[in-house]
Amino acid sequence: MSIKNLPLHAGRLGTALCVSVECKTDPETGVVKTDRDGVPVWTVGVAVRPDARRAALMEVAVSGEPEGIQPGIYVDLVEPEAFMWEMNGRSGLSFRAAKVLPAASPILTPPSVKPAADAAAAPKAGAK
Repeated sequence: MSIKNLPLHAGRLGTALCVSVECKTDPETGVVKTDRDGVPVWTVGVAVRPDARRAALMEVAVSGEPEGIQPGIYVDLVEPEAFMWEMNGRSGLSFRAAKVLPAASPILTPPSVKPAADAAAAPKAGAK
């Protein structure tokens, strides 16, 4: 007996940060992939850090364009699951969710980086 679909406990994935959102297309033809009902499938790249361990990147498939999702925001995965696949002699593990929703956390902004000219002009610590 083989298990194909493995439900995931969303709370154990830890903090989930969206890093990309794109419509899933066939790499050879460019045709948009759809689910059984003809709804376009989107891929949401999510960085997770389960139980404060090493971070991992998951590409999560979801039917329909996720609303309000953009890189840099925390997200919640609704009914996430992993599933085994096999095709043309290859196999792997993929992820999907019923929905990807914005979490209550604010949008993250990258730290400001001073241009090299400004950094050179800044006084050095301990200088008089």
